[in-house]
Amino acid sequence: MRILVVGAGATGGYFGARLAEIGRDVTFLVRPARAEKLAAEGLQVKSPVGDVHIAAPNTVTADRLAEAGPFDLVILSAKAYDLDAAVADLRPGVGPETAVLPILNGMRHLDVLDAAFGAERVLGGTCAIVATLTRDGEIRQMSELHSFTYGERDGTRSERVAGIEAQMEGVRFQARASDKAVLEMWEKWVFLATLAGATTLMRSSIGDIVAAPGGAAFIEGLLDECQAVAAANGYGSREKVLAGARKILTAENSPMTASMLRDIEGGARIEADHIVGDLIERGRKAGVETPILARVLTGLKAYENRKAREAA
Repeated sequence: MRILVVGAGATGGYFGARLAEIGRDVTFLVRPARAEKLAAEGLQVKSPVGDVHIAAPNTVTADRLAEAGPFDLVILSAKAYDLDAAVADLRPGVGPETAVLPILNGMRHLDVLDAAFGAERVLGGTCAIVATLTRDGEIRQMSELHSFTYGERDGTRSERVAGIEAQMEGVRFQARASDKAVLEMWEKWVFLATLAGATTLMRSSIGDIVAAPGGAAFIEGLLDECQAVAAANGYGSREKVLAGARKILTAENSPMTASMLRDIEGGARIEADHIVGDLIERGRKAGVETPILARVLTGLKAYENRKAREAA
């Protein structure tokens, strides 16, 4: 199976490197500067579960992709605000039999990918990892969390999912085929929107929010709003999953923050519309009121407005 990983950043680079580590046919679609750096230094991952160095990773730039493609599987891990550009770049690598596996957060990207490539080519998928790309181009995994879930969106166990399973055998991350891929995407979205919403609005960790007057109640109210939207769309989190999320999100002394807060603190772009705005819109269409999420979005858009003004 020929696998194209879009990008070689913290997420795509990590999972792609782990696949290349066990001899899978992996090519990274990257920008010219990243291709040059990878050619010179290789793809390096520092990890608590074992470092990996791919000395000569296969790379391709968008202008040469038509010559290299089509691929059997495309793993897409771009940021939501880069999605349109990523779709344009990878289009030459997608053929009639290509499976596109996005591991972005939220759900809006499925609409974009369906329109671009056809719903029959697009799988469901999620991942969980805490990693960063350093200034020198090294990927650093900051915890042992590294799960990767995929499956047909209608829940069937198809031949192509079986083929992906075969590629995942022996890999050094937690890979799992799921017959509830879309539900799991929504469950992650509910958790992530609550975590991002709470920590960005309060500019604090979960533990600091919980220790503040009304903090735990605020987080629980936000979680309930997100769950209400998911349920109204037919994908409410399962009881055990929701209980686990509530426990994590209200844990005393927890240092947990969302990557979106870290992006804000670093002055970076954020996925405000994809993670929070789209959830509000889906709630509106389903008749679910989301006043706490609305305040979260106000704060996120205010940050984006300030960044735009400073850049002008």
